[in-house]
Amino acid sequence: MTAQRWIIHLPTTLTSADEAAALAVTLRESLGHVTVIDFGETTLSEEDSQFVRTRVWCDARLDGAGRCGHRNDHDGSCGA
Repeated sequence: MTAQRWIIHLPTTLTSADEAAALAVTLRESLGHVTVIDFGETTLSEEDSQFVRTRVWCDARLDGAGRCGHRNDHDGSCGA
């Protein structure tokens, strides 16, 4: 049996999806070394529609190891 994972919901005072995504990028850049955070699963939602989520990163599996680190809906092929 796999242990249950926990999600931290981090509300902000930001008023646009682009600003929220930029904050997610900054958090990934500054906390990427913390191995217990799965940034590939980061999603955004409006405060009053928290069950409607938008993925920040593509996170598709890459050949070999790792996942795509580009923003969701990126142009071109996936890459680290």
